[in-house]
Amino acid sequence: MQEKYLSLGLMSGTSGDGVDASILYSDGIKQFEVIKDKYFEYDSEIYKNLHLLKEKISNLSDLKKFEKQLKNMERKITIFHAKIIKEFESDNIDIVGFHGQTIYHNSKEKISRQLGNGKLLFQLTKKKIVFNFRANDILNGGEGAPLTPIFHQLLSRKINTKFPVCIMNIGGITNISIIRKPEGTSEIVSKDIGPGNCLIDNWVRTNSNKKYDNDGRLAAIGKKNEIIFEQAIELYSNRANKESISLDTSDFDISFSRGLSLEDGATTLTELTASIIGESLSKILNKEKKLNEILICGGGRKNKVLIEAIKKNLFSKFSLKSIDKFGINGDFVESQAFAYLAIRALKNLSITFPNTTNCKKPCTGGEVVDN
Repeated sequence: MQEKYLSLGLMSGTSGDGVDASILYSDGIKQFEVIKDKYFEYDSEIYKNLHLLKEKISNLSDLKKFEKQLKNMERKITIFHAKIIKEFESDNIDIVGFHGQTIYHNSKEKISRQLGNGKLLFQLTKKKIVFNFRANDILNGGEGAPLTPIFHQLLSRKINTKFPVCIMNIGGITNISIIRKPEGTSEIVSKDIGPGNCLIDNWVRTNSNKKYDNDGRLAAIGKKNEIIFEQAIELYSNRANKESISLDTSDFDISFSRGLSLEDGATTLTELTASIIGESLSKILNKEKKLNEILICGGGRKNKVLIEAIKKNLFSKFSLKSIDKFGINGDFVESQAFAYLAIRALKNLSITFPNTTNCKKPCTGGEVVDN
C-alpha cells in the first residue's frame, strides 16, 4: 500500500488577489480526500504593491532591473504564506506545496519566475516545503506550465464523468486539460488558450476602487465598442492561438481600451476574452470529436456574462458546466492540485509530460526543503 500524506497546497494565481489553501490526504497517485479549503486575501499593501511591480516586469532585463524590489516583495509574500501555514497548525500537516506568486512567465525565453522563498518558509514554519515546481520541466525543454493536468485526470475519475472530458480553468489566464481516458498520462493534453480574468480585472482595478467585475455586473450594463474590439481581436487572437502551450498575463494589456467608460470597457474586454477563448477552444475541440463535457473551474466561472459570451463564441454546441455541480469546489482545484503535486515531488514521481508542457520526457518537479 502506498504511503499517504496530509499535504497543504498553497496557490496564488495570476489574478494576484490572495492565496487559496487546501489540505489533501493522498498517496500522490490514485487516492485523495479533500480535508479542508480556505481562501486568504492579500492585505491591501501586498495587493497594491504586487500589481504595481508586476506592471513593471515585461522582459528578462526587467527582472534584473527590479531585483531588489522583487526580493522585498518575495519576503513579504513568503511571510504571508507562513501565517497561513500556522493557521493550520492543529491539522498536523506533513508537507506543504508552495507555488508562490508568478511575477513573470515567458515560454519563448523559457523563464517562469515565482515569488516565494521555500527555505525562508521552512525556517518560519518548520514544515517540509516543496517549491519551485516549474524549473525542472523548463530544464527538460518544457514551458513550465500548465502543471495541474495530472490532478485534473485524477479529479475527473473521482467525479465519475464520461470520457473524454475537458476541464477548463478560468483564472487570470484560461487553460484546459483534455482527458481522453481515466488512466495513463499519455491520455492528457493541456494548453493555455487565452486570457481569463486578467484583462477584465486589470481594467476594473485601474478604473475603479474594485478588484474585479463581480458576476459580470459591469459588463452586463455596458456596451461593446466595435472598433476597439476588432482592433484588439486582430492583435491578440493569433497570440493566444500560437504554437506555444503557455501564456502569461503580460501577454495581454488594456492600453487599447483607453477612453472607454468603466462599463463599456468591462463589456468590450469581456467580449474580447470570450471571443479568444471560444475560438481557441473550438479549434482544439474540433479535433476531439468524441468529447462529452466541458467542466469549468476557477474564479472566472462565476462571471455569468463571460460564460454566456464564451458559449456564443464556440463553433460547436458544447455544454459548459461548473465543476461545482459534481460536488467539487471550483475555487480550490488549483490549490488542491499543488497539495497533490507536493506529494508526487516527495515520492519523486513525474508531474509534467510531453503532451502537457512540451517537455522532452516525463519530469519530476519541485525542490524539497526539510532542514
